[in-house]
Amino acid sequence: MTEKDYETIGFKSGLEIHQQLLTKKKLFCRCPAGEYSTHYHAEILRHMRPTLSELGEYDGTALMEFKTRKEIIYRINRDTVCTYEMDDTPPFQINDEALDIALGIGMLYNSAVVDEIHIARKQYLDGSIPTGFQRTSIIALDGQIPYKDKKINIIQLSIEEDSCREVSDIGHQRVYKTDRLGMPLIETVTGPEMRTPIEVAEVGEICRRLVRSTGKVRTGIGAAREDVNVSVEGGTRIEIKGVPKLSAIPLLTYNEAMRQWNLLKLKEELNNRGITTDTFAAETSEVTKIINKSFYEPLRGAVLRGIKVYCVVLKGFKGLLHWQTQTDTYFSREISDRVRVIACLSTIPNIIHSDSKGDTLASSDWLKIKKSVNAGENDTMVLVWGNEEDVITGAKEIIIRAKEATVGVPSETRQAFRDGTNGFERILPGPERMYPDTDLPPKCITKERKDAIRATLPKPIWEREALYRKLKLPKDVILPLSYSKYADLFEQLVNDLKIEPVLASVALIQFPKRLKKEGLDISLLNNEVIIEIFKLYKQKKIGKSGVLIQLRNYLEKNGGLTFNNFPDSPELSEIDNLICQETEFFESIKIKIPENIKKLVMCEVMDKLQGRMEGKIIEERIEGLRKEAVK
Repeated sequence: MTEKDYETIGFKSGLEIHQQLLTKKKLFCRCPAGEYSTHYHAEILRHMRPTLSELGEYDGTALMEFKTRKEIIYRINRDTVCTYEMDDTPPFQINDEALDIALGIGMLYNSAVVDEIHIARKQYLDGSIPTGFQRTSIIALDGQIPYKDKKINIIQLSIEEDSCREVSDIGHQRVYKTDRLGMPLIETVTGPEMRTPIEVAEVGEICRRLVRSTGKVRTGIGAAREDVNVSVEGGTRIEIKGVPKLSAIPLLTYNEAMRQWNLLKLKEELNNRGITTDTFAAETSEVTKIINKSFYEPLRGAVLRGIKVYCVVLKGFKGLLHWQTQTDTYFSREISDRVRVIACLSTIPNIIHSDSKGDTLASSDWLKIKKSVNAGENDTMVLVWGNEEDVITGAKEIIIRAKEATVGVPSETRQAFRDGTNGFERILPGPERMYPDTDLPPKCITKERKDAIRATLPKPIWEREALYRKLKLPKDVILPLSYSKYADLFEQLVNDLKIEPVLASVALIQFPKRLKKEGLDISLLNNEVIIEIFKLYKQKKIGKSGVLIQLRNYLEKNGGLTFNNFPDSPELSEIDNLICQETEFFESIKIKIPENIKKLVMCEVMDKLQGRMEGKIIEERIEGLRKEAVK
């Protein structure tokens, strides 16, 4: 699709970016943050149930989760979890280290930082938080970031506690690890102002670089997750949860736009058939005995185990369960996902239908069922199987999802899949899930505190990038340097030591990558060591290549190397003697291709001098001595 195509369908997208903060402790207790382990000392079993909001209403998502009748098991490691996370102890005051980091990031977004924070509770009945709610607070509003020739609005920035890590979700049992639970997290919410899938990923990348420029956020797998909101003209806001990497966003948002567009076309087709919300009709019947001799293995095995089989007849739906929604995906999966998530019939296939073009029941079996349930020529039959309670729930969900097709796109939270498609996760939450936390008082954010935080902030990344382009730095170092921990050091090297900008940038960005690939521990590098090495270069004791060599030497000595009493650059006569020695050696061993002698000599001399002379000068000396030898 082109930009014009996305404009035609009215594509809109926004981001909710969750980023862990680099703190020693968790947000509302004093357990250590960032310590992960597969080991656990105990398990806790819980069942979740919804609670009323302040207005006496239940949240739709909470009610949906309650229908699943899940058993939630938490694996507890006593070194990383305390009784607060299990809701057996009141919370501590909010972690001030985390709050200062979050406020600073809000300032970098040019947001208005609040004068007083109020903690709220956000219901989570999927079990990802043992208390059934997440403590969260808005700390900044109405920010902006530059993107191309426009500004992207940052609607709000919140600070909240992270949830558990899911281990498994099978049937009615969901298992979580709790080591991530309670870690400080910020949520950045952009406006729905991106108009193509590529724009969504690019704005996400700007936000990623901005927070990383502080050096105070966690990195690595799971440290940042994106929720992507997508809609098209005539559709509705759909939230794709937990996108693990920015590179996955374009395909995911493309498929979601396709899904919404196709669901709107499906609604038109249903309306053309005279099927609306008011005229929609469906019937449910048990058909276990009718197919007890079926040769279709999933059903045959189920019947032998005493499982019930129900048939849902969707009146007038013939052919529509094979209606394409996403890439190689059909409307039948919309129904299958609902059955999988809400009825907990998670073994796939969990439904089969008479529109299927694949291998399901024999034609004779479908004919028997059709006659038994009085299905018409224009109807579609959907079979679902499981224990009686689950299969009844599953049949109801089939009807609910099919009826929703008459109104177009239902509001949902959806799960990102690896193939770039997405599937149903839960009903989109409403405002009823939020209510004030009565355990924690409001907290004032003073002007003095704001000023102190603002004084420690880095330059905005877009200002750094503009400066680097003006200095004509290599394209591949401009972006990584803009949010690197070495960004301030770069300016110090260029402004104070008068180091060439290109050399300084390459040394700070590309050299550590190269040394890491060699298996060296680049975490040993620090600003003081790098400055000392560049001072040697400025004093002409080493050449440009010597910067990398001395960095390598330092790491190979595990940080035990000092540069005091570093020898001066060698005299030219010393270099000439070394060149002559190496030339004589390689000539004596009769190299097959004499032209290679020059390269071999160059490598050996450079290695022995350890970067104490520019390679260009050594090359010139080799060439000069060769010419003299010819004479």
